[in-house]
Amino acid sequence: MAGMGDMQMRPRPGPPMHRGPPPMARPRPQPIDREKTCPLLLRVFTKVGGHHLNEEFSERGKEPKDEVQIYTWKDATLRELTDLVKEVALPARKRNARLSFAFVYPDKNGRFVVKQVGSTFSYGHGRGDDAKSLGDLGFQVCIGDYLSVSIM
Repeated sequence: MAGMGDMQMRPRPGPPMHRGPPPMARPRPQPIDREKTCPLLLRVFTKVGGHHLNEEFSERGKEPKDEVQIYTWKDATLRELTDLVKEVALPARKRNARLSFAFVYPDKNGRFVVKQVGSTFSYGHGRGDDAKSLGDLGFQVCIGDYLSVSIM
């Protein structure tokens, strides 16, 4: 095929090729022996219709009043937390209730951030993010970090 050396190669259409190593996957947390490991105190704030605003956490001691304190472990799943919230929050017991979970923590400047991390259904075992644990979702055990639960 004469003249093939003179043809210029055109780039193929599509997404650009990724150069470098693949992105790092978050390491899977080690299983926790709940018989030997002390649980952490998780301050949970529930609200019907949406998450609390970050400003509601801005002053220590003046957090929202609808607090539930749960002793748990980082390997606790959102299903476990859903079942615990249902014990104390009547709206969460409704058959079609959906619970949205958000981590609440201070950013580098000390302002609180509300970051949604998953959701479950009140009676939807196996649906949504039931099997995800706090550790899987990146929860850090730090003083002043909370969990916001929106019940819809």
